[in-house]
Amino acid sequence: MRMNVLLTAAAGLAALFFQPAGNDAAAQTRTTFDIYVVDVEGGNATLFVPPSGESVLIDTGNLAPEAAIRDAERIMAAAKDAGLTRIDHLITTHWHGDHFGGMAELAKRIPIRHFIDHGPNIQPFAGADEFIANGYKELYSKAKHTVAKPGDSIPVAGLDWRIVTSAGEVLKTPLAGAGAPNPSCASFKPQPVDTTENAQSVGSIVTFGKFRVAHLGDLTVNKEFELMCPNNRVGTIDLFVVSHHGLAVSNSEALVHGIHSRVAIMNNGTRKGGLPEVMKTLYSSPGLEDLWQMHFSLLSGQEYTVPGMFIANLLDEPSAAMPVAPMAAPPPGPSTPPPPAHNGPAYWIKVSAQADGTFTVTNARSAGQGGPTADRAQWRKRGPRRC
Repeated sequence: MRMNVLLTAAAGLAALFFQPAGNDAAAQTRTTFDIYVVDVEGGNATLFVPPSGESVLIDTGNLAPEAAIRDAERIMAAAKDAGLTRIDHLITTHWHGDHFGGMAELAKRIPIRHFIDHGPNIQPFAGADEFIANGYKELYSKAKHTVAKPGDSIPVAGLDWRIVTSAGEVLKTPLAGAGAPNPSCASFKPQPVDTTENAQSVGSIVTFGKFRVAHLGDLTVNKEFELMCPNNRVGTIDLFVVSHHGLAVSNSEALVHGIHSRVAIMNNGTRKGGLPEVMKTLYSSPGLEDLWQMHFSLLSGQEYTVPGMFIANLLDEPSAAMPVAPMAAPPPGPSTPPPPAHNGPAYWIKVSAQADGTFTVTNARSAGQGGPTADRAQWRKRGPRRC
């Protein structure tokens, strides 16, 4: 993995610019396609804002009452940084609590114009079923609602936004420029059929000029194979938002090596995701230059976790040292000790892309008490893509 890193430091608090006139006003000064991978403690929330100012949010974080409030506030901080006063499109990838959980709290804080999902929940769960039947219907009754299908295009000014997976189905016709044989399919080993919501995930390929992003939610390996084999239907990618928090039931070589991403960002938790098998698949991916993580992962240990400059968040009570060897995840249950806690200030990883394919990844992280400093770790790619 080649690391082209530019470290810059500046004193003081980095200013946040917010234009209250609305998304249209924000678009008047924006020149980049900005992507905020928001820390929701091992869930998912990713905000996309092109130069037009029209916004797309994928997922809203965790379900538990305190976590939902926390995650909604963290999403709002990113929306404020982007100058937004509304969310134009909200895609819920699937009905697991770490992906839709903050929606009701977020809707109290900012208008949402368009709700997108894969359809009914297929994995009975009281929290999801109650929310879909009551709270969710009430929210989208006041807006627009779309059940996504592979091949759909989400109308976002300045972006080509394509749905490539939804409700257990995958794209059948390759996207423009895609469709070549995928040699990474040869090593694929199928897993048992996934009957959970993960395999229902709404997956997106987003194009801004020469810059391309893949976000597939928690799509699992058998569905990855259907999408990528024997021919790669999505093509090559610049930014891969790592699937399923870096769990090994997702992120097959058929996908990860097939898309040839230049940079990957993993929205993992301190003891969720970042498993050694996935880290090895990412590190060995052809063309990958850098991997960024929301947290260190105890499941990776020092052997596989990225260097600190590529990690967005620390702990409420930092430990003296991180274990060298990866640890095994403890079995779930009431006696399982909680993972290392992070409930204080949270920091996103932000990608800013130009239409020519150049982009910068910025990790804004607190280095002291009382709020964030202007410490930054940045990666910039210049020139044409190297395949």
